[in-house]
Amino acid sequence: MSNATPPNTRLVPAERLSSIGSLIADGATFEGDFKSQRDLGIKIDGVLRGGVVFESGGTIHVGPSGVVDNTRLEADHILIEGKVIGNVFARKGLEITGSGTLLGDAFYDDLIDMHPRAKIRGKVEYRGDIDTPTT
Repeated sequence: MSNATPPNTRLVPAERLSSIGSLIADGATFEGDFKSQRDLGIKIDGVLRGGVVFESGGTIHVGPSGVVDNTRLEADHILIEGKVIGNVFARKGLEITGSGTLLGDAFYDDLIDMHPRAKIRGKVEYRGDIDTPTT
């Protein structure tokens, strides 16, 4: 996609971010849904009015200037640095940085990392098995 260095993350693997091949650029607006059965990635630096669903795998990166409105985001890895209005479903890792805002519910199956100053208005729900001991 570009030679830009991926942001320093604490949870979402850098190699997942650097392998993203689709971009909604800063200053661009896209209306509609993005859906794939393949393990792909998308970065949103502009405005997306719609959802992004990866049925298996997938990485979604909402950049600092990105705005995702009226949506459902679903992927293995989700990094939010911008603003998301809607519900988020992360199967492996959900990370919301200090510049990130989520106005909606967050569902995660494995790991979550909310940096200081991350803003969430909605519920956060773990979907994994609570009774299974961790090792």
